[in-house]
Amino acid sequence: MKDVEIIAIDHGWSMCKTPNDIYISGVSEITTEPAYFDNVLEYKGRYYKVGSGRTEVKATKVETPDYYYLTLAGIAKELKHRNKTDAKVILSVGLPASRYGDEKNDFIKYLKQNDELYFKFEQVKYHVWIKDVYVYPQCYAAVMDQLKMFGPKVVVVDIGSWTIDIIPVIDKRPDEAGTDSIQQGIITCMRNINKECVRQFGEGIDEELIKEYMVTKKSMLPDKYIQVMNREIKSFLTMVVNSLREEKYSLKTTPFVFVGGGAVVMKNFGGFVQENFSYNTDICANAKGFEYLAKYRLSMEVRNGGS
Repeated sequence: MKDVEIIAIDHGWSMCKTPNDIYISGVSEITTEPAYFDNVLEYKGRYYKVGSGRTEVKATKVETPDYYYLTLAGIAKELKHRNKTDAKVILSVGLPASRYGDEKNDFIKYLKQNDELYFKFEQVKYHVWIKDVYVYPQCYAAVMDQLKMFGPKVVVVDIGSWTIDIIPVIDKRPDEAGTDSIQQGIITCMRNINKECVRQFGEGIDEELIKEYMVTKKSMLPDKYIQVMNREIKSFLTMVVNSLREEKYSLKTTPFVFVGGGAVVMKNFGGFVQENFSYNTDICANAKGFEYLAKYRLSMEVRNGGS
């Protein structure tokens, strides 16, 4: 299996992440040959601009072709880092832990709909064989490189685009019985910011500007908009903390690790200076975890003779 490339992709509702790239989870078809080919996918004679505005949130990611095209873009981006255009690929991806069992098989079928693929990305031709698809629970994957340092119990909180995933890790293993997923992620916070801006000022803020402020705490927007962002972000983070209280965790004694894009927001705006709170602010942490888990699984399969 040495000739197989493991491509890990974290398919977020706001951003897609690979171990080496981040791009907006948006796809729009271009009806004619484009003048510029940055982030342009050519597949089956059609052109698609990747990263052009966020895809509307659906019940699942298999309802439209968008996440399939985003996957092809992710494959191309990772193969570019490896100086390859032809490859046998194992996809390693994730789902919210609480929906893992319900959605896993459909996601595998969706991503394996074509065994052999020919497409272009940014005018480079790619020839790819999808050998298999591995699916893992997100959130736990994001702390694979930290597990050795964990004590007997740690609660991992992945504040993502659409969900907040909470996974207790007991003796370095996920406790499925205590796993929960709340559908009030960063997108909800951005929507509330825009609702309040429209109510007060008659117009909203581009989501990219909100995300930039969340990550950098810097903005060129007028102070009145910044005040609304600060207020709504603080309200959102208060909801996150209250959700942990409702799960019967002690906020003062339970060790928490916040991961995902929301970990940056929590660190920047939460105001928590507590020894039991730590932050993994690597936005690609889940994708890197999916890659690690796939490599481990593949090595075990090879060691056991492919069984």
